[in-house]
Amino acid sequence: MEDPRIKTLRIKTGIVKRLTKEKVMYEKDADKQRQRIQKLKDEGKDEHDIRNKDEVLWESLSMVTYCQRQLVKAFDELKILLETEAALSESEEYISAKKILEEAELELLNPGAL
Repeated sequence: MEDPRIKTLRIKTGIVKRLTKEKVMYEKDADKQRQRIQKLKDEGKDEHDIRNKDEVLWESLSMVTYCQRQLVKAFDELKILLETEAALSESEEYISAKKILEEAELELLNPGAL
């Protein structure tokens, strides 16, 4: 039977990893939308098209903010778990969690698309 602490560690690590990827994806999407909007403006395109692209940009930025908040919460939970379960520090899951936490911390320090 698997140690329930390992299972919890694996789950929380997966959450942080997924939220980090989602945040990066939405930031890239927002950057692409900004470029598309600027291109439409430069080409003198219809204001309606530009407004539609602005809405898509706003949605991407909203998702970046949402992912950021969720990532902060998941990051803190994983960090506390690693501190309380230091006895597992030799396990593969613990080492992986620590690495993911470091990567997520870099992303949290990056203001990104906002």
